[in-house]
Amino acid sequence: MVRGISSGCFAQAAERHSTALSFSLLSAGYVLYLLLGAGIFSAIELPYEERLRQDLKQVRQEFLDQNECVSDARLEELLARAIEASNYGVSVLGNQTEPNNWDFVSALFFTSTVLTTTGYGHTVPLSDGGKAFCVLYSLVGIPITLLFLSAVVQRLMVVVTRRPVAYFHRRWGVSRARLAAAHAACLAALAAVFLLFIPAGVFVAVEQDWSFLEALYFCFISLSTIGLGDYVPGENDPEGAHAHGQLYRLAITVYLLLGLVCVLVVLETCCELPQLRGIKQRFYWDGGRDPDSETTNIIDSDHQTQEAVAAGDSPGPVPASIPSVSEQAASLRRHGNNVNVNLNRSLATTPYTPAANSDAVNGFFS
Repeated sequence: MVRGISSGCFAQAAERHSTALSFSLLSAGYVLYLLLGAGIFSAIELPYEERLRQDLKQVRQEFLDQNECVSDARLEELLARAIEASNYGVSVLGNQTEPNNWDFVSALFFTSTVLTTTGYGHTVPLSDGGKAFCVLYSLVGIPITLLFLSAVVQRLMVVVTRRPVAYFHRRWGVSRARLAAAHAACLAALAAVFLLFIPAGVFVAVEQDWSFLEALYFCFISLSTIGLGDYVPGENDPEGAHAHGQLYRLAITVYLLLGLVCVLVVLETCCELPQLRGIKQRFYWDGGRDPDSETTNIIDSDHQTQEAVAAGDSPGPVPASIPSVSEQAASLRRHGNNVNVNLNRSLATTPYTPAANSDAVNGFFS
């Protein structure tokens, strides 16, 4: 018995601390993943950086040897000014008139990258007033953008994910979990084709110096809101190859916004998979969970009913919820009162009749 009690206590303690252990392992795995990524990037990029640095030094020295009238200090100053201007989106390459970085369409492209937290960094505010306004504008605009994207994704999820899964579940009788997984895989494949590969092909045809890998890299970096800024459409167009430059920039803005919404729909579809829900619950903290499961059952039942109504299904009969402790106590009190009333009535209406052996009992005690 003692062994059974100790094993039960150990099982409860292990279950209570399993979430903390899983979270600790997840944290350690994430740190190791960061270190692994840093090591791989360093091994790949460091030799290329050193080679490029040596090439630049060689070109600079050759320029100074061929132009003895230019001093090293003056060349250093010119290069520093050119790099600083390039960081602000102003290039000194070419003799032609460059397009303005702050016309209305370019400013619209900039605001879209700011509010979606993509932030390419190729165009930044130059003045102090512009920097101050960017801070205030982002402080208000980013939460509004998150709210807007959440509302749009919630509405699209009903049409794109929940209704199709519910429809095929009723029609084919296949498990909802399997249908959801297959639907998520198909949705991810369609998003990859129409948001990554086809736009990458378009950018290869429009941009002069981009390869397919570079165009695909730009699409992924942009739609994932990483936004490194090393590749920006329309930036390397010194000869004005784009006859409709502003329309081209506007089309890119629309593509980025719609693509971001589609990516969020795919991610939300994957997050709603029952398989992933079980995995996530292993890492979430459940210390604040109410031991009474009535609230959880009610919330789950309401959530299932709302999903069925949103998907156009009939919610069907709602299963009876588990009564709470207070309801059970009240039921027992009512039942007990009814028993007492029935007992009193039976005692009042039934005449007393002594037992047959009452005389023998009285004689025994007399």
